[in-house]
Amino acid sequence: MKKWMGKIRTLSLFSFLVIILSACGKENLTALVPKGYGSEQSFNIILISILVMIFVFIVVMVIYIYVIMKFRQKKGQENYVPKQSEGNKTLEVVWTVIPILLLIIIAVPTIASTYDLADESKKEDSININVQGMQFWWNFKYTNEEIQTSQELYIPVNEKVYLNMMSSDVIHSFWLPSISGKMDVNPDNENTMFIEAFEEGVYWGKCTEFCGDSHSLMDFKVVVVSQEEYDQWIEGMKNTSPEYTAESTSAQEGQELFQNSCINCHAIDASANNPIVGPNLADFGDRTKVAAIKNYSKEAIVDWIMDPASIKPGNGMLGAPYLQDNSIQEEDAEKIADFLMELKATDEPVESVKKFRENEAENN
Repeated sequence: MKKWMGKIRTLSLFSFLVIILSACGKENLTALVPKGYGSEQSFNIILISILVMIFVFIVVMVIYIYVIMKFRQKKGQENYVPKQSEGNKTLEVVWTVIPILLLIIIAVPTIASTYDLADESKKEDSININVQGMQFWWNFKYTNEEIQTSQELYIPVNEKVYLNMMSSDVIHSFWLPSISGKMDVNPDNENTMFIEAFEEGVYWGKCTEFCGDSHSLMDFKVVVVSQEEYDQWIEGMKNTSPEYTAESTSAQEGQELFQNSCINCHAIDASANNPIVGPNLADFGDRTKVAAIKNYSKEAIVDWIMDPASIKPGNGMLGAPYLQDNSIQEEDAEKIADFLMELKATDEPVESVKKFRENEAENN
């Protein structure tokens, strides 16, 4: 009896932990709370598969319990051999056909959804963005608007946006669980998928193909805004200029340091003609995160400038000359941070970004 009580307590504790852990996570980083067309399709298939599995489990358990109860060995039947069903064609047909039907129930919506999500018939009339995977960051080039940005992708709500993806180095994988599914990002061929978000907000994206030391930190964000905010952001990005002059004294000094140390890799304007060496910083002042993973703050920017290896091991910035000769001190990094925080496409961050920053600050 004690042995059984111990097992029951263990099972109860495990069940309790499952319930508690199921509440963990972020609403904008889960396929179980769909906020887009692709994720909704995936969620529906998940539900169908679960219902089929529950049906199979219930049927099997009912038959199992029935057989145990009805055909259990009774007193005086120790040598009794029950009637065998071997060669029963009816049973053979039944337990062959039923699994086939269940597979068809799952396969039909899965195949239909696969073809639907691969549809490119509206590509020419939609927003097209070239996505480039790098170790360990993402670049986004808006082909029609002739602008580019890094790490944070802006799209309008309820609009199809086609992403044409390639890698500049190793194989990556683009995953946006709350809005859509996954797509491999290869160095040798271009893969295309479309995304369509149903609600405004900031959604997390991940790389899901192991690509090096900081693979797990290769995050990006998709900022979904109203059409009006999107148009304002696009116009603001088009007006960013490499001739921008910082406003505050500290930022002006930071700009001079930036020009001497960082400009070879990082552009401060969103022109699509800028070579892709390091992340584009045209709208850095509007970002939701620093290095895609740290809460947006001056302190986080300074930490990244001074010691990027501790934040993203193996990233391409580790070979920067200023890190080799220690030519930039923490006081200099603070001035550069002041300059970077002035780089904005709009006067104020969009509402989605404001809310996201507030929520992240509260949760941390």
